[in-house]
Amino acid sequence: MLNQVSLTGRLTKDPQLMFTNQGVSFLKLSIAVQRRFKNNEGTYDTDFIPCTIWRKQAENTANYCRKGSLIGISGRIQTRQFTNKHDERVFMTEVIGEDVQFLKLQPTTNHQEDSPVKQTSSS
Repeated sequence: MLNQVSLTGRLTKDPQLMFTNQGVSFLKLSIAVQRRFKNNEGTYDTDFIPCTIWRKQAENTANYCRKGSLIGISGRIQTRQFTNKHDERVFMTEVIGEDVQFLKLQPTTNHQEDSPVKQTSSS
């Protein structure tokens, strides 16, 4: 079986690095991906794809990317379920990013160079 996905899109907000109870770093983010075809009104719809990135990939993404940064993510689709605070079962589908490419970075307050950077996966 093959479970592989590749997306190119823009970050919808600044990434916030988080840590598990065991100290493993991760990011939960959303990227805006424009569809390849126009809708009935003649404009392109956008999908907002939830993604999770782990460890060094997460740290580098948090350090270099900001809202609006164009990134490429390769990884896999994962589904999970949980019970929310209203005791309702919630099903979620997300992309687990295994490889992140920084395609066009947004300016930061310290005016870093806008150069493409490829981050390969590491465990």
